[in-house]
Amino acid sequence: MSVAVEADTQSLSVTASELRARLLERVPGTETASAASLNLRGMLPSEIDDWWLNARTANGGPIDVIDMFSGCGGMSAGFRLVNAAIPAFRQIMAIDLDAAANRTFEANLGLTPANLDVHKLADEPELLDRLLTQCGRRQNAPLVLIGCSPCQGFSSHRNKAGEIDTRNQLFVDFARIAVHLQPDFVIMENVPELLTERYWPVVEAAKATLRAAGYHLHLSVHNMAEFGVPQERFRALVIASRRPFEPLDGLLTRERFRTVKQAIGDLRSISAGEVDPNDPMHLTATHRESTLATIRSVPRDGGSRSLSQGPESLRALHARQGKAAYEDVYGRLAWDRPSITITAYSRNPASGRFVHPEQDRGLSVREAALLQGFPRSYQFSGSFDERFRQIGNAVPPMFAAHLGLSLVAQFAEAPTTFPGEGIREPVAKSFSRLIPSLKAGSLRLANASQGTGSPA
Repeated sequence: MSVAVEADTQSLSVTASELRARLLERVPGTETASAASLNLRGMLPSEIDDWWLNARTANGGPIDVIDMFSGCGGMSAGFRLVNAAIPAFRQIMAIDLDAAANRTFEANLGLTPANLDVHKLADEPELLDRLLTQCGRRQNAPLVLIGCSPCQGFSSHRNKAGEIDTRNQLFVDFARIAVHLQPDFVIMENVPELLTERYWPVVEAAKATLRAAGYHLHLSVHNMAEFGVPQERFRALVIASRRPFEPLDGLLTRERFRTVKQAIGDLRSISAGEVDPNDPMHLTATHRESTLATIRSVPRDGGSRSLSQGPESLRALHARQGKAAYEDVYGRLAWDRPSITITAYSRNPASGRFVHPEQDRGLSVREAALLQGFPRSYQFSGSFDERFRQIGNAVPPMFAAHLGLSLVAQFAEAPTTFPGEGIREPVAKSFSRLIPSLKAGSLRLANASQGTGSPA
């Protein structure tokens, strides 16, 4: 039996009254919690750095938060940002196996993540119960459970009958933990490939686990640029709750997306391998002379390498195929557009369009972090490669703060109906083939405003 007691009606009522009062006081002139939350969400892109400085010392709030697969703290940093605007969340536990990411999390968020395997916690709920006691979980306090499992958790395993075996998948393990903890909200963010045919059995298994415990789920895909992240990054989002709730939707249309220049245009100019003396995170890789020669040949501000430039392997592939291959490799970012998706390999110009718009070098750690929606003063631990891996694997804190503010409004003024399910079936065999249509606006996957339902 779970030791995490579900918040009772009286406790939720007190929390709602407290949060509503704080929201309306924070945004004078608004009459509803949702309007106040929307106003604060609109402030995020311009206020994130000031909010982060204030959030480091801000008081916690009435809602407990547990972050599994916490990484370097992207999701938790977003929820902590909310506290600078309105004290709402108290982070009580984080769990991850990455030692370098755990050091980053602790340095920025002041909480030491438990170095534990989530699969072990799912199989040994008594261990989870002991952790809850140690971290000071407050009985009857509302709880948000976050789980952004690594994409490696979605590799397919087939049993002798040829069926996909989902029992050992971290996504399903996390759903089992959610059933044990009985949080008010379950949040899962992951790569959109999660919703393709190959991994859909894993999604169905997790959905069945949560539904059996009374949870309603909404699945959607979002472009992080719609939330002020200066990057075209598509991600799947799952929200589950046993109480009526509203899905999340973006605020910005394409013409208002934040650009590379807005994010990194004011950073100090540095050369390849140089470190900014005022910011140890503003450093880049040291490139070979052949790499520098290729970079110098690429036109400034969004240019691509010519077919005669680059490693011999790329030129040979072009000759064999009779057409360009890996056109983004060694390409420059454009000042007036969002970045492409920042990955764990964005340190390397040979891995994609990861060259500075004007300077002859790859991206610095700080530039990658800012393009990923981190506050400017966020610090990263570990080796050079480990820092980029943490950033590329993180949930953008800017996006997480939007999510957190949306949840605060719903705790303050509870919706009365459940949403539709959002995405109900696999979106495609390969998500990457959908991206051009999504960027062009000719395709929309499970818009958060789709469908409403009545409470069961």
